[in-house]
Amino acid sequence: MKHIIFHNKKIVYRTEGSGNGNPVMLLHGFAEDGTIWNYQLEKLKEKFLVIIPDLPGSGQSPLLEGKIFIEDYAEVVKAIMVAELLNDQKNLFTLIGHSMGGYITLAFAEKYPGLLQAFGLFHSSAYADDDAKKESRKKGIEFIKNNGAISFLKNTSPNLFSDITKKVKPELVEQLIDLSRYFSDEALIQYYETMMQRPDRTPVLQSFNRPVLFMIGKGDNAVPLQASLEQVHLPSVAHVKILQNSGHMGLWEEKEEATLFLMNFLLQL
Repeated sequence: MKHIIFHNKKIVYRTEGSGNGNPVMLLHGFAEDGTIWNYQLEKLKEKFLVIIPDLPGSGQSPLLEGKIFIEDYAEVVKAIMVAELLNDQKNLFTLIGHSMGGYITLAFAEKYPGLLQAFGLFHSSAYADDDAKKESRKKGIEFIKNNGAISFLKNTSPNLFSDITKKVKPELVEQLIDLSRYFSDEALIQYYETMMQRPDRTPVLQSFNRPVLFMIGKGDNAVPLQASLEQVHLPSVAHVKILQNSGHMGLWEEKEEATLFLMNFLLQL
């Protein structure tokens, strides 16, 4: 494992593989850590240098202190890439984000588009939270304060999977809950607060002139299919995959199909 120091905190990440393609960084989502990408890592590292951080407050990386925004997490990404690429601005990379990781990806693409060869959104959205979504997150924060992080995650994690997955692969729900058992109340609350504050970033999709990947779950309750379909037409070059049997966790629910599509996307760059 490697690390950088960001805001006096030791932010941990791992790198594996090499390959001839430009590097790819995989960002996990809310109440996840870098291990969420383990299957994809095993496939991609044969052809690419793969970089996977534990975002602050997740895995082995401590929580950032003070008032934090999605843009702060994007600066973590920048700091890691500076460390890995040694300020070689000719060496572009691809950034792929799942869920909250997608929000961070968009924030990075807004500020540093010239560093990206491409980016991808796994079950994520450029839309800001609407009033209903913000109210739902506020209720979630109150639940966490009153009942704790693990009770919250036990209640919410099943909703991230499609009905098909819950019937055919119920063990995936338990695996996700087990992965997230260590999360502190403070970390989940910080994530929710940063997500509520993020702006609409559909202009990023419109202005980015390199390829954008969209991985969409047909049964996604967190990022509804219709909302995703409204956004796939915005980039000049879009690669779109709709996973027919997935909810919000297609990287696990249909991992072979999702990873093959991601691999082919990266090989075409």
